Amino acid sequence: MSKKFAFPLLVAAGVVYFLLFPQQNAYAMHIMEGFLPLKWCIFWYAVMIPFLVAGLISINKTVQANPGVKMLLGLSGAFAFVLSAMKIPSVTGSCSHPTGVGLGAILFGPTAMTVLGCIVLIFQALLLAHGGISTLGANTVSMAVVGPLVSYALFKAGQKTGAPRWLSVFLAATLGDLMTYVTTSLQLALAFPAPTGGVAASMAKFMGIFAVTQVPLAVSEGLLTIVIINFLASYNRRELEELSVLTREVRA
Repeated sequence: MSKKFAFPLLVAAGVVYFLLFPQQNAYAMHIMEGFLPLKWCIFWYAVMIPFLVAGLISINKTVQANPGVKMLLGLSGAFAFVLSAMKIPSVTGSCSHPTGVGLGAILFGPTAMTVLGCIVLIFQALLLAHGGISTLGANTVSMAVVGPLVSYALFKAGQKTGAPRWLSVFLAATLGDLMTYVTTSLQLALAFPAPTGGVAASMAKFMGIFAVTQVPLAVSEGLLTIVIINFLASYNRRELEELSVLTREVRA
């Protein structure tokens, strides 16, 4: 089997596994169906929609300019699906999980990852009972808007400052993951402020619930994303050059 297709097939196998053997329901960082008040569901949908539209335009332009990157686009979505479906029990009886959005943000930009992330969340809500349709807007904003924006900004900053690629990728994936959880904590705090201390106290409580397991998960995701980018740099270099992830080599 060609090494070029080995990793995508591995990710696809992971997707099939989660479809055939879904995990049991858990209190997870995807905000569950019916948990948020209606006004906040509507609000977060309104925040999500402009990014979703921009992402559809971005993907269309990218694919038209570089049809060969379609496989990488599918890989980015599959990677986010598999990682964000892995629920890790937290010390509180709740769960944490990686997000997988850093890879797609680095390859295709933040708004393209909004589209991929939204699709991932729809499938997880319908097939795995993770998250929900009423809370899709809120979950998309945290995982597929804020996370990718942070990842993309950090990676591009690393490119401009000449930082080592591994460091830029690590910080992008790790902090993009962590900011997803900060955003979710804010969303929950806004909807359910504490009687004493209000939104700030509530946000601190929600962040504390997931911090113990989420920090090592974020670091692990950062390391895994480095491995994947290095793999793609070896076997899909031309596509990464077309996406401006790597600097074009001068060829004779």
